[in-house]
Amino acid sequence: MPQPSVPRKSPGRPPRISREEIIETARRIVDEGGVARLTMRRLAAEVGSTPMALYHHVRDKEELLVLLLDDYAARTLRRPELPAHPRERIIVAATAIHEALAACPWIVEVLTADDLLSTSALWFVEQIVDGLVECGLPLDRAVHGYRAIWYYTAGEIVVRTTAARRRADDDRATYREQVFADLNPSELPRLTQAADRWAPLTAEDTYRDGLRSLVDGLLLDSCRN
Repeated sequence: MPQPSVPRKSPGRPPRISREEIIETARRIVDEGGVARLTMRRLAAEVGSTPMALYHHVRDKEELLVLLLDDYAARTLRRPELPAHPRERIIVAATAIHEALAACPWIVEVLTADDLLSTSALWFVEQIVDGLVECGLPLDRAVHGYRAIWYYTAGEIVVRTTAARRRADDDRATYREQVFADLNPSELPRLTQAADRWAPLTAEDTYRDGLRSLVDGLLLDSCRN
């Protein structure tokens, strides 16, 4: 006799996921492999769901990156006590940004897209722009001054982090070290003189010194005009 047919079971729904779980998993992915490794498909697999299910919580990867920025800023950015003098407020606010970003370099990679930002970090930007205005810069030039400070800050972190990663991956002499070992002193006397100390000198943390020089230059230029 023919066997009665058994109704096929419909596939179950993917497990329910929360936005907090999505952010935590996305943070782990970028911490381990960088922003390029973060895709909606991989994220869905990591949380045991489907890409479509993720879109109920985040619109796209760009919104996810903004959530990561806000999450990181909320966990790490602490508003410092600000000095009374506006020049020193600029230094303190910019240094606080630098210290937070240096601890998590992938954040810089996201921020340098220049159209993504964390609203939690805007207080620090306000202190820098306001300090420049109080020091005598018109608002437009104060915004330009902040941009110069940001470029210096982001660039310093990117260069230092990339160099450190390259040295960690390969202990052979770098191309620069090979070139500096064979400089022509008659053509490049100063570089030849510093060649043996070039690597340790350029590896020193001089961010704050450079920041002060940059701010002084911005304010001095304002006085001239």
